[in-house]
Amino acid sequence: MTLTFDAHPRSSLIVALDFDSLTSAVKFAKQVADLVGMFKIGNQLFTAAGPAAVKEVAALGTGIFLDLKFHDIPNTVAGAVLSSAAMSGVQLVNVHALGGHAMLEAAVQAISAGVPMGADRPRLLAVTILTSMDQKTMKEVGIGGTPKLRVVKLAELAKKAGVDGVVASVEEAKAIRKVCGRDFLIVTPGVRSKSSAVEPQSEDQARKATPTEAIRAGADFLVVGRPILAASDPRAAAQAIVDEIAAAK
Repeated sequence: MTLTFDAHPRSSLIVALDFDSLTSAVKFAKQVADLVGMFKIGNQLFTAAGPAAVKEVAALGTGIFLDLKFHDIPNTVAGAVLSSAAMSGVQLVNVHALGGHAMLEAAVQAISAGVPMGADRPRLLAVTILTSMDQKTMKEVGIGGTPKLRVVKLAELAKKAGVDGVVASVEEAKAIRKVCGRDFLIVTPGVRSKSSAVEPQSEDQARKATPTEAIRAGADFLVVGRPILAASDPRAAAQAIVDEIAAAK
């Protein structure tokens, strides 16, 4: 299946609405809605506002990446994915690959269950290893090997279960593309322009890259948060990233 987005470079840009207030999130989203392909609604905003956040942001005309990273027993995850897929405007939903094959299969079955025959459905992503984690952090929680090795193995697991793609850093994108093929979606968080407004002391991404590096490594979508949210001119920051995506393609 292919995503039904236009070919404009903005289609690859997903802006993270990391707000604890729906009013603030919508006010900000209106500033840049015409420059982005999707908005990401994660745990912070969804916890504050629930499904209303999806409804109000989707009304701006952009797609929604519902980033809730479901990780539970298969039946519970299936129910959560089914509910997510039923929300109008949701184009991407994710679960944790570390939930295992049975959980991933349950999510795959659920993502299509509530969609009418022949209708387009949201795409299901599996989160591999969080971009805030490095090898030391992985070892602390009992995960051996390098981030790249584990991410690629989890991507393979996800593909075998029927998942549409993964969330992974640019450092693993080329290897994932080689193993999983061209049609497997790769969504890359931790994207930072060289002129990013993110202060070093607030940076929690251990594995990050520029938009150019991400696109050339094979990423389909780039998730950008603070470099746009914290910019003095968010529209200019978003446009600069779209321009960089266009130049890299």
